[in-house]
Amino acid sequence: MRVLLFGVTREIVGNDSLDVSDFYTENPQSVAELKSYLSKLYPDLNKLSSLAIAVNSEYAEADVILSQNDEVALIPPVSGG
Repeated sequence: MRVLLFGVTREIVGNDSLDVSDFYTENPQSVAELKSYLSKLYPDLNKLSSLAIAVNSEYAEADVILSQNDEVALIPPVSGG
């Protein structure tokens, strides 16, 4: 499972993507499980006011079930002017 990182999430992690198999022995079962695990690995993610998650290019709620071939994106809050 590949996790794409944008904006401040990229800065927090120090890369523009992660391969979940590099640090997770079994794929997380849900969006909530992945988010929880990433928050433990990268505590600064918890400081974000919000964090949207997309699975295969569609916004996903916490209960969405993940599979090994999914592409997940962490989308931080965006400010504009």
